[in-house]
Amino acid sequence: MDQVILVNERDEQIGEMEKMEAHRNAVLHRAFSVFIFNSKGEMLIQRRAIHKYHSGGLWTNACCSHPRPQETVSDAAVRRLREELGFVTMIKPAFQFTYRAELDNGLTEHEYDHVFVGEYEGIIHPNREEVGDYCYKSMDEIRANLNTHPHKYTEWFKIAFPKLEENMLANAMTA
Repeated sequence: MDQVILVNERDEQIGEMEKMEAHRNAVLHRAFSVFIFNSKGEMLIQRRAIHKYHSGGLWTNACCSHPRPQETVSDAAVRRLREELGFVTMIKPAFQFTYRAELDNGLTEHEYDHVFVGEYEGIIHPNREEVGDYCYKSMDEIRANLNTHPHKYTEWFKIAFPKLEENMLANAMTA
């Protein structure tokens, strides 16, 4: 049974819980999202495998998941990138946010999400148990698609994408 790390609003660990129970009961837990870009500034997005326990067949960021108890968030992010897409690249923390989103199957994501960004140009070896498809798209194309076809994207991606754009703009202004 996969365990997630329960946290308070300051991301301080307050316990552990079985993953599905945390999603059924909408308990706040630690999570991460990884956004990968190529040298042209296009974002790697993946379509979740159709049989995933929630949000199957929907488009989302490169990968996201939960750190295991006793695992750092950055180690977990690197691990899941390798497990889902078959590559490792340098990633760096970008920002954190808390969100709550109702999903299919009566599940709710209530997560303290650590967002990482990185760049990758190499070969991708998707794990077909996790990833149905993948591609690189421009930020403009993704934004337009989110506006015209929001039902094709995961709930957390619809929340995280504008936050990522804000963070990238803020960092560009201070660079």
